[in-house]
Amino acid sequence: MSGTLNKVMLIGHLGDEVKMHYFEGGGCIGRFPLATNETYTSKQTNERISNTEWHNIVVRNKGAEICEKYLSKGDKVYIEGRLKTRKWQDDKGADRYSTEIHCTDFTFLSTKKESDTNAANKPAAQNTNAAAKPSETVKPVEEDNDDLPF
Repeated sequence: MSGTLNKVMLIGHLGDEVKMHYFEGGGCIGRFPLATNETYTSKQTNERISNTEWHNIVVRNKGAEICEKYLSKGDKVYIEGRLKTRKWQDDKGADRYSTEIHCTDFTFLSTKKESDTNAANKPAAQNTNAAAKPSETVKPVEEDNDDLPF
């Protein structure tokens, strides 16, 4: 393979509210931490061990505004993007590094506001289907009576 690939796909829960920063030219950037969990059973002690990994997510412009409006701490979200490492200097002049996921696509998997509203209005089975699938119109396939060889 001659090319390279920098792609990240995560499903996790927001660790804090989306923090926005607006620029003079009208652009904006949103940042939030995302927690992913790994759970396994230790072979030595036979106990369940859970590890949480924290990721710094960066969303730009319209995507950032949408995340700020609809996401809150604890919400589950799918994030797709690329890794980017920034280098900066702290107060003492030491070089510091920060690795972030620059989000290119996202899907809200659950929001507290949506769950609370839907739970009062609909049965639970309908909530999961409504949150998992966007509404789309499906056209029925018409049967053709052509003489096809297959």
